[in-house]
Amino acid sequence: MSSGAEDKFQHEVCLNDKLREECGVFGIFLKDPEKNAVPLVYHGLLSLQHRGQESAGITAVKEKNMENRRAMGLVSQVFKPELLEQLNGPAAIGHVRYSTADTITVENAQPFASRSKLGSIAVAHNGTLVNAAKAREELENDGFSFTSSSDAEVITNLIARNYKKDLNLEKALTDTIQFIKGSYALVVLTDDALVGVRDPNGIRPLCLGKLNPPSRFNFPWKQKGGWILASESCAIDAVGGTFARDIEPGEVVIISGGQLKSFIIGEKNHRAVCAFEYVYFARPDSIIDRVDVYNARIKAGEILGQESPIEADLVIGVPDSGIPAAIGYGRATGTPFGMGIVKSKYVARAFIIPYKTQREEIVKVKHNVIAGEVRGKRVIIIDDSIVRGTTSRRLVEILRTAGAREVHMRICSPPVRYPCYFGIDTPHRKDLISNGSSPKELCSFIGADSLAFISVEGLLESMRATETGKNNPQDGYCLGCFTGEYPIRVSGEK
Repeated sequence: MSSGAEDKFQHEVCLNDKLREECGVFGIFLKDPEKNAVPLVYHGLLSLQHRGQESAGITAVKEKNMENRRAMGLVSQVFKPELLEQLNGPAAIGHVRYSTADTITVENAQPFASRSKLGSIAVAHNGTLVNAAKAREELENDGFSFTSSSDAEVITNLIARNYKKDLNLEKALTDTIQFIKGSYALVVLTDDALVGVRDPNGIRPLCLGKLNPPSRFNFPWKQKGGWILASESCAIDAVGGTFARDIEPGEVVIISGGQLKSFIIGEKNHRAVCAFEYVYFARPDSIIDRVDVYNARIKAGEILGQESPIEADLVIGVPDSGIPAAIGYGRATGTPFGMGIVKSKYVARAFIIPYKTQREEIVKVKHNVIAGEVRGKRVIIIDDSIVRGTTSRRLVEILRTAGAREVHMRICSPPVRYPCYFGIDTPHRKDLISNGSSPKELCSFIGADSLAFISVEGLLESMRATETGKNNPQDGYCLGCFTGEYPIRVSGEK
């Protein structure tokens, strides 16, 4: 292996040992045309920063003048005060993004904007199209050019082409959605409308909120109210809004002139929201498709404790998502819960670290053990998933070094054996350690005294138990990375 290839391998194996959600989207439409929606979008994106930390962008429109800004970095790094001041308008959308390792470029940052004499369109997209290559080829044959490898640019050009043909936004959206296949939660901005769209399976989350006076907060933009679209409800809370409901699978919501219009495309839409939203991706203070994320994680820990109990002195969780599950595991088994591991929230992003030795040092400082809590004890450590196994191995090692007498690992998701094709950055199947290893072999690799995963049935039960609505329990979730059974037919192999 060449030094360059080895360096890239170490980068990916050591630092990307988690599945990564690729995007978060946010949009605001204020009823008062004199107010500025951009500060709200900025704060909404800060609340969605966990969904993407490589690039950020905001597009605003005022009196049919659309301005678009996007760059690499965190929201607070990209949008310094001087840049925010360049954006103004009563309607705006924003985006935060993760990317796959070979597409870390500003050209792929979102939102994407298309301008013509008919008007302007901007799109922010969370998800992945399985027919993007076909759509791109068709658009290129029609004279459209591309500056990126992003599916969002494909969607933007499709809407622009269909709108130019029919001069009807609703029909342009309908024609576009009927053509594209895959997962998508979209926020679309035009000269006079904000649009939200969710794929027919609802794989990626999208929800609707209201800005209605009076408010518990004295926000100036609340004088006349407005509408919010967001990947997660926590972002609605962050700007003083009120969660209204989830956008339904296959639903299109058009907000214009302060009014909201909604319609469903397709007659056989079946909800199959990504199960990893509840396991790992979403913030614990969000509610997605009527499921309370925090309580779903607590319940998963309880079920894991019922399925795979073991005598121990202490149960700890890997921050952040493993902590609620550890609390639940402790409740189910009677094992005391403790804060055994601390995670540094200020470790530099791996892709900007130039040398392999520096990246390897970052792996060592990302997690640290509170030695006095674990010394001499039989410890159960709860994590959300195992992807390549390197992080789990490191966690077991530092616990033993700190004096833990036994280390038992419990995972509150089933083994990840298959890649995702719908907007999660997963390794090739050959690099998913559970694909080629039995739990016993994996336990030996990570150096634990025992290892167990929650069952697929247990994970489903953890989500169903916290539902507040009437989701169909038979088709409510996408479990493709665990079972290899996907809600949409896919071709190719990662």
